[in-house]
Amino acid sequence: MLDSNILSEPARLNPSDKVLQQFADHDGEYATAAVVWHELVCGCELLAASKCKTQLQSYLALLLANGLTVLPFDQVAADWYAKERARLKRQGLTCAYADGEIAAIAATQQLTLVTRNSQDFENFQNLSLQNWFD
Repeated sequence: MLDSNILSEPARLNPSDKVLQQFADHDGEYATAAVVWHELVCGCELLAASKCKTQLQSYLALLLANGLTVLPFDQVAADWYAKERARLKRQGLTCAYADGEIAAIAATQQLTLVTRNSQDFENFQNLSLQNWFD
C-alpha cells in the first residue's frame, strides 16, 4: 500500500529512478488508502491554476483509470488504530492522526506500507514497512 510520498513520486519533475523501477516491478500490485487519496486531491486543489495543477490532475485521473485501488478506513481499521493509539499514548508517544489511519488500513489489510517516511510509522506494532528510496 503506497503512502502519498511514494504515489506522487512519478508526477515529480525529476522522479527517483529507484521508485520508478519499483512501480514497474510491482505494476498493478499496489493500492493506496483513502486518507492518502485525500491528501493528494487536497494538495492538488490548493494549487493555483497552472500547468502543474493540470498535470497533477491528469496524473491522479490516470491512476484511477488504470485501476488504482483506494482502500477505506473502516470499522476494523478504526478498532486497530484506537488500540494502537491508546498503547502509544500510555507510552507518552503520539502520531499524526492521518498517519495512524494509514497505518491502520495497511495493518488490517495485511499489506506492506511503502513510504519514504518510515520514522512516522515505526512505533506501530505489526506493521510492515518498506522504503522504495533505499
